[in-house]
Amino acid sequence: MELRLLVTFEKVATVLSFTRAATELRYAQSSVTGQIRALESSLGVELFERLGSRIRLTEAGERLVPYARRIIELTEEARTAVTETDEPSGPIAIGTMESLTSYRLPPLLELFHHRYPKVRLSLRPTLGDETRQALRQGTYDIGFLMEPETEHAGLESAVLAEEPLSLVASPRHALAARTTLTSAEVAKSQLMGTEPGCPYRDLFERELREWSPPFMEFGTLEATKRGVAGGLGIALLPRVTVAEELATGTLTELPWKAPFTLFTQIAWRRGKRLPAHVRLFVEQARRLVQESP
Repeated sequence: MELRLLVTFEKVATVLSFTRAATELRYAQSSVTGQIRALESSLGVELFERLGSRIRLTEAGERLVPYARRIIELTEEARTAVTETDEPSGPIAIGTMESLTSYRLPPLLELFHHRYPKVRLSLRPTLGDETRQALRQGTYDIGFLMEPETEHAGLESAVLAEEPLSLVASPRHALAARTTLTSAEVAKSQLMGTEPGCPYRDLFERELREWSPPFMEFGTLEATKRGVAGGLGIALLPRVTVAEELATGTLTELPWKAPFTLFTQIAWRRGKRLPAHVRLFVEQARRLVQESP
C-alpha cells in the first residue's frame, strides 16, 4: 500500500466527501477517485459505498481507518525524528476563540514568537463544536476550548483554568444599584451577546429559556463590551475579558451568579503522537495559562 493512497483514503474517510477531500488535499477530484480505486484494487475490497451523491465507509473501510492513521502518524514521526534539530520547528494549526486569543493566549504567543521563531503558529477562529470536529478530523493539531465538560469523545484534553463569568452593565444602568437579582429580573432586561455557538452565550440563553428573552447580537466580544458600556443592555462575559473595565469603572458587575461553570482547556486528537514542537506548545500553554491571573 502506497503512503499517498493511505493519506487520500484517510482524508476521504474523515470528511466523507471526494469533493471536499480533493479541495483539502489540493488534488483534482478525479485524482482522489482514481487513488481510492487503486487502493481498493490493491486490497481486493471496496472501502466506500457510493449512495448517489453521498458515500459511507464499508466494514472493510472502517477496519482500515485506524491502521491508515497509525501509518501516517508514524511516517510523520519518523520524518520529524531524522530532520529535527535542536531548535523546535514546524507548523501548528490551532483552533481558538476570540476571548481566549485576546485575553489568555498573548503570553504564550509572545513566548513562541521570540523564543521559538521556527515554530509556525496558525490561529483558526472557531467555536466549540467546530473546533472539536476539526481536531478529530486532523485539520487542527491543537484546539482551545471553553466548555463546562472536560471530557470530549475522541479527544485528549487538559484543563488550563476555570473561567469565572460576570454579568456586566454600564454604571448608569437601572440595575447597577441593585444588591440582588433573580434570573426572571435579568430576563426582563435588554440582553446582549456575541454570536450563537459561543459557549457562555448559549448557556446563558439556556438558563433564561423559561422567559425566552431576545438577545441583541453584536457578534464580537469587543463590540459587545462597547455596547454594554454605552448603556444598550447587559451581557454575561468571562471575567478575564472585562477585568480592566471593571477596575476602571467603565463597567459594573451585577449581583447575579451564573449557575454553571466553564473551563478553558487545551485538546488534541486521542491517540495522536504529538511531534516535539507540538508537545512543547502544550507544555508551555499549561504553564503560562495556568499561571495567569
